[in-house]
Amino acid sequence: MSSVDTSLPEEITSVTDKERSDGLSKDVIFELLKNRRRREVLQYLLDTDGTVTLGELAEQIAAWENDTTVAALNSDQRKRVYVALYQTHLPKMDDAGIIDYDQDRGLIELADNADLLVMYLETDTHQRDRWDRWYGLLSLAGIALLAAGYIGVPGIESVSMSALATLVILSFAVLTAVHVLVNRRFQQAVDGKLSRIE
Repeated sequence: MSSVDTSLPEEITSVTDKERSDGLSKDVIFELLKNRRRREVLQYLLDTDGTVTLGELAEQIAAWENDTTVAALNSDQRKRVYVALYQTHLPKMDDAGIIDYDQDRGLIELADNADLLVMYLETDTHQRDRWDRWYGLLSLAGIALLAAGYIGVPGIESVSMSALATLVILSFAVLTAVHVLVNRRFQQAVDGKLSRIE
């Protein structure tokens, strides 16, 4: 039976207390993210948003790896993941300040540097920030409003076409201003995280 390599890469073992609080190098970040189990640890902790036990973490990751439910896992599947997390992955993540890992009690929670890894995992940003949908909806609403004014729909026929057009243009101006503001705040957040990466 082969032994598990518990040695830490030089990039992680050289992380000082100051670096843990200030940020991490790209080498350390990519070293941590290159392993699927460490990415799954991060994902599970983000989804649960609190302290978890090593047992429940190992069970969920084993279920994901074996494409089954936690209840359907056998003891070998649980043990294989539990040992790897306990001996290798969680200590590496703890040393880098990504998680707080109380090995004696078996408790894990996200730490300050976790957000530096999360920003590399967020691949669904385009799903969350679909401004094209808002612009499309506003375009349809504007066309419908102008068409209603043109054909004389009751309640709208009393408003001039220039007033309706002005309303549509102002609506686009407000949406554009909100879009710019949201993008600026998002960029500031990203720049703040990037400034902590060496």
